[in-house]
Amino acid sequence: MTGRYAKNLPSIWLVTDERVPAATLVESAARLPRGRGGVLFRHHASGMAERRALFDRIAAIARRRRLVLLLAGPARQAAAWGADGWHGRSVGGAARLLLHSMAVHDARELRDAARRGADLVFLSPLFPTRSHPGGRVLGRAKFAALALRAGMPVIALGGVQAKHEHMLRGIGAAGWAAIDGLTAVGGVG
Repeated sequence: MTGRYAKNLPSIWLVTDERVPAATLVESAARLPRGRGGVLFRHHASGMAERRALFDRIAAIARRRRLVLLLAGPARQAAAWGADGWHGRSVGGAARLLLHSMAVHDARELRDAARRGADLVFLSPLFPTRSHPGGRVLGRAKFAALALRAGMPVIALGGVQAKHEHMLRGIGAAGWAAIDGLTAVGGVG
């Protein structure tokens, strides 16, 4: 993990999603705890101009509040847009100083993240989630087993809310991430 983040990795992450209105995402980012929050900016289905405009709005908040901002996509795009890191399976190349995260759902993907040099992983889904209704969940025991083998910080994602924070430490999570759990009124608890 790059020195800049090794000791200060955010414990709370907002994950953007096209289902959530842009204004709500902006408000939610502004509520993240100063210096302890992060944003995983996805918005893959948005047009490039729309995606970049929203990214720039979130980036301005991230700078003011000292939040870590990851861009889902290639490392070069994250570097060009001024993100703190990238999220995905692409290899970093020229972006070695950027933070690199990956999505992980099972042991195979966890090994892949380690091979690709990810600094942290978003392990999901821990619980049932509205974004993937009826999808298979890891549950606490399987999550804990994977987190124990990770060798890097693991961020819990999938149906997670602030009320789960204490339990998450007990199953090996370094923090938590959410869409609905952070975009509802009063979402950062």
